[in-house]
Amino acid sequence: MCDHRHLRSPTPAGIVDHVSSLSENLGELVDSADYSDITLIVEDDKFQSHKVILAARSDYFRALLFGGMRESQPGTTEIELKDTSSTAFSVLLKYIYTGRINLLEIKDDIMCDHRHLRSPTPAGIVDHVSSLSENLGELVDSADYSDITLIVEDDKFQSHKVILAARSDYFRALLFGGMRESQPGTTEIELKDTSSTAFSVLLKYIYTGRINLLEIKEENLLDILGMSHRYGFIELASSISDYLKAILNINNVCLIYDIANMYSLMSLCQVCKEFIDRNALDILHGEAFLTLSQNIISSAVVDENVATTRFGAQVIKGEMKQALLDGDSSNYDLDRGFTRHPIDDNYEAGVVIKLAQPYILNTFKLLLWDRDMRSYSYFIEVSMDDKDYEKVIDHTKFLCRSWQILHFPPRVVRYVRVVGTHNTVNRVFHLVAFESQYTNKPFQLEQGLIVPSENVATITASACVIEGVSRSRNALINGDIRHYDWDSGYTCHQLGSGAVIVQLAQPYIVDSMRLLLWDCDDRSYSYYIEVSIDQKNWHMVIDKRNEPCKEDLSLKNAFVKIVGTSNTANEVFHCVHFECPAETSINMSNQGGACSLPVNPSGSVSNNSIQGQQTPSSENYISAEYSPQDAPEADRMDTHDSSDSES
Repeated sequence: MCDHRHLRSPTPAGIVDHVSSLSENLGELVDSADYSDITLIVEDDKFQSHKVILAARSDYFRALLFGGMRESQPGTTEIELKDTSSTAFSVLLKYIYTGRINLLEIKDDIMCDHRHLRSPTPAGIVDHVSSLSENLGELVDSADYSDITLIVEDDKFQSHKVILAARSDYFRALLFGGMRESQPGTTEIELKDTSSTAFSVLLKYIYTGRINLLEIKEENLLDILGMSHRYGFIELASSISDYLKAILNINNVCLIYDIANMYSLMSLCQVCKEFIDRNALDILHGEAFLTLSQNIISSAVVDENVATTRFGAQVIKGEMKQALLDGDSSNYDLDRGFTRHPIDDNYEAGVVIKLAQPYILNTFKLLLWDRDMRSYSYFIEVSMDDKDYEKVIDHTKFLCRSWQILHFPPRVVRYVRVVGTHNTVNRVFHLVAFESQYTNKPFQLEQGLIVPSENVATITASACVIEGVSRSRNALINGDIRHYDWDSGYTCHQLGSGAVIVQLAQPYIVDSMRLLLWDCDDRSYSYYIEVSIDQKNWHMVIDKRNEPCKEDLSLKNAFVKIVGTSNTANEVFHCVHFECPAETSINMSNQGGACSLPVNPSGSVSNNSIQGQQTPSSENYISAEYSPQDAPEADRMDTHDSSDSES
């Protein structure tokens, strides 16, 4: 039914009354010769008319046209009406087709000729559209004046071309549009893929402009909605859609939402989404939910952060509660702008967010306090009652920093508990911002970790370079692969001492990495790459110690350590650009030092950092032993290391 917004009901009672549309549709026939099968001549004026409408509306015309009189003989195309005013008859004919007359617009002499048109009210407006509806409705239950038979599931419906065509663009094209069904002599047309029960109701609506939706079974109502969409009864479809909104329940919402998506009935879709959100737990446990496609399930929830005060969310556990959901993720320091809890060994503390109602969620976004180089470990649990919690994110074995983009299989959630288990600086867990939503953007998970489809070793993804020498701390991951020379645009370390280490914001599963090695001359390098999840235990995933490299590279990681082992020009290893996973959309083919290699499948990547739990000092980045003044900048260990160039 969601696919048929045009069936919306104007009232919760489910009474559809569109007799005005019926009047308008038939009224359009008066001023045109469309589908005319009889011409009435009055005072030399000719009125193109339709036998079935005249007969349905008047006993006089019924007898004249179908009562066996001379005028009713086959082949008769014109009938003269004597002793009749042409001007007055034109008004009467309009009334026959529409059921309406505005007597205020008619001259008195015309009204005298037709005393039966006098207005029953001082307003002078004659509105007998109900009689029009009743007169035409009598044709549905009889074969009188029928000129076409519609066959639906072996049932035959005796119908009238002119009424069908006047009411529906679909039938107008079918019966008078030059199609095979409109050829002379065609007396039967089969309508396929149509329910006979539902069509009988629709046919009654076509003739009367009325339906009582309360008397129709739900499954038939959905069929009528589909036919309304197919045959172009937009007003009826809108009324049915409104009625469906009023009768949504846990058992029918999935089916209605499925149909709404099929026909792009956006208003009905939106109401279904809101209903599903409000009753998510019961709906997820129902059988109907299993019939929905993944695309429909994804579209059933709003891709918007619901962990806000605007949506009624609140922090019910944690210190400095007011800061977490205020929407400010920029203004924070050592004293303000975060919510916190003490880290204990029993993990009883934590930050708990209560959403205004249950929601279907698959994404959390966290901002961990990041005004220095500290890292955190944590886990996240969800619950419906604040008692029984289920863990959906477990980063207790990883060191994470700054923004965390976390995906998990869809869950119905009311309460979220974020528990910090480690801080590399102290025993307090600091949370600056928290968001929860259902994202429609595809994502892939492996072992509970995200498998990224784009480079996550970027500044915008909150990665950072934590060891290595550079004029700018994050030159290695700023995305600039064009602007580098002897003096800037690279990160380096002295061979045999130190390394270049990149910390990703959170653990990932990746299968490739890419390096751009410094290539302003003809030198080549050898190196190896290790990854770690805790900055203590490192695993080698790339070994190029015995292969001189001058091209771009690919691997799997989370803390990534790049160690140069040789340089054919000097004792310094230089790297211009690093990314993981390798992005094929970035062309480095014209860069002589680009190197792209697959990662050893046995290696798994998380966020890599320095070899230890503490923030590195400048001694980790530079060596005073290698700085010959006569060497170019690219071959000199610069005293500006990456840890000192930014706060």
